[in-house]
Amino acid sequence: MAFANFIDRAATAASQVLADFHLGEFKAALEKQVVAVAFDDQAASCAEGQATLDLAVRLLARLYPVLAILPLASAASSQAQALERLAKSINPKVGIRRSGKFATVCLVAGATSPSLRCPTFFIGSDGWAAKLSRTSPVGSGSSLLPFGAGVASCFGAANVFRTIFAAQLTGAELDEAIDLSLYSYNKAEAGDAGPIDLAADLGETHLVGLGAIGHGALWALAKQSGLSGRLHIIDHEAVELSNLQRYVLAGQAEIGMSKAELTSTALRSTVFEVEAHPLTWAEYVTRRGDWVFDRVGVALDTAADRLAVQGALPRWIANAWTQEHDLGISRHGFDDGQACLSCMYMPTGKSKDEHQLIAEEFGIPDEHELVKTLLQTNAGVPNDFVVRVATAMAVPFESLAPFVGQPLRSFYQQAICGGLVFQLSDGSRQVRTVVPMAFQSALAGIMLAAELVKHSAGFPTSPTTSTRVNLLRPLGGHLHDPKAKDLSGRCICSDEDFISAYRRKYGNRVEPLSNTSAA
Repeated sequence: MAFANFIDRAATAASQVLADFHLGEFKAALEKQVVAVAFDDQAASCAEGQATLDLAVRLLARLYPVLAILPLASAASSQAQALERLAKSINPKVGIRRSGKFATVCLVAGATSPSLRCPTFFIGSDGWAAKLSRTSPVGSGSSLLPFGAGVASCFGAANVFRTIFAAQLTGAELDEAIDLSLYSYNKAEAGDAGPIDLAADLGETHLVGLGAIGHGALWALAKQSGLSGRLHIIDHEAVELSNLQRYVLAGQAEIGMSKAELTSTALRSTVFEVEAHPLTWAEYVTRRGDWVFDRVGVALDTAADRLAVQGALPRWIANAWTQEHDLGISRHGFDDGQACLSCMYMPTGKSKDEHQLIAEEFGIPDEHELVKTLLQTNAGVPNDFVVRVATAMAVPFESLAPFVGQPLRSFYQQAICGGLVFQLSDGSRQVRTVVPMAFQSALAGIMLAAELVKHSAGFPTSPTTSTRVNLLRPLGGHLHDPKAKDLSGRCICSDEDFISAYRRKYGNRVEPLSNTSAA
């Protein structure tokens, strides 16, 4: 067994949530683990159970060097073989055990309780509802919905992480029981489960950004049968090795593949009319000409990028995010008196430019003008520049020497974002940018896909703009987070010109105010 070849990126994410982090100790703790995934015929034979198992392995194989895949009945053996292949497609050197004898923590899907002497989390679903229990099996529902099933995997993976690293997570108690419906984000109750016989036409829907959140959304859309429509995917980048830390649809075979190409592969078994655009949002909007966007899912990294999407005045937006302490989803009309997307990301004070932030990450803040020039010209970084970075970050120049002559952005993405300097400094040089754990990004993406589907199906809207979840703490009882419309008058949703432009595009088709029947 061995760590994945992107382990340092995964360690970077962990370092941002674990106290007193040391890279060597972190890896040593992982090497002691045998994380088991156990399941019976009930889970292996239904779509919800298969989705739970699929995503659980996609999440666990990105971090843990040894997995135990445990079918609890003979009929589940073929599913076990498929899960092993999936794990090895992510980390070819992952150790696979077929016995739970040495398991240190276990996720169980189905209706059977295995005889294991380790912390165990039973995960499953019932349509829109994600379920978890520490005491008894919860089973998997009979629907074709992937939403509850996928979310259960995220809760399960989060509790595995919290179990292993409890000593370094303040207040990281474990979830004892979860029964949460993504239909309303309230605990599932009779009459609140939501329709499960779902056939929705997404019309013309845009998904902007195919990073980690976008992958979670795409995973859910690909698993949901009965969906149709034209789906536009906008992302100009390719998959890099460091992305595998949390891109749930990507394995070793997808490294170097354009995200547009990956989209077509992921959705090939669906009836979506897929149009993948290897462009930035600005480039796509410019080329499109028609600036009518009925439904847009936003899975972007920065406030500036989100503001740009809102500036194009889509009729309705679902926005997913991850940040240091939580993740979530927000829903936005524009001419409905509620907070638009820009209201949530209104800049305050003076923010630093990209070249200033990169110079700080390199440890040479006084060289920000040189960094700006190198970014603008796309020239290869000179030898003396790399020497200065190595000196500032107290790492051997020899380790950074291969980057001499490469464009600065490539140097930054591989040395800093890719985790090389993090590894060379034993974790003492951390990336300033928030790098979420895989289970955090996947959950945000599934929540985004669920909102797009619910909106296209005409289901009741949420009573609040925003819903938040913290996977590093037990699930709270109040997830809805009202967001007030910006009252400073600076936001475009208070500008009469923008309001008039919105009304010209969509007429009087204004998104209705929140329907409290979904509360």
